[in-house]
Amino acid sequence: MTKAELKLMEVIWEKGQIPSNKLVKECLERFNWKKSTTYTNLKKLVDKKMVCNSEAVITVLKSRADYENGQRKEVIKEYFSNSLPQFVLSFIKERNLTREDIQELEKVIDEYKEELHE
Repeated sequence: MTKAELKLMEVIWEKGQIPSNKLVKECLERFNWKKSTTYTNLKKLVDKKMVCNSEAVITVLKSRADYENGQRKEVIKEYFSNSLPQFVLSFIKERNLTREDIQELEKVIDEYKEELHE
């Protein structure tokens, strides 16, 4: 999503479901957007299947968590050849991990291993 689309999506996620006229008013107050700007970005979100616009009521189709998860997956795919270990290694090399960080990572991995064996 573009920055403008994300700003609009933040409002929609916050409201859950909102009549389009109220969304236009909200965007005017928050971002000083004209009606046409809101509707242009709204159409893009509809095209991307982020929201549904039915009978002038905007409804979320993709939650914030689902969107963010997809973004993380895209970053790993694009920059790390779809390799989670390469991503983690890169992250570790860029940051000096504390002993607590290492213990927390080990705990997460151990818990994941236990879930696999259940």
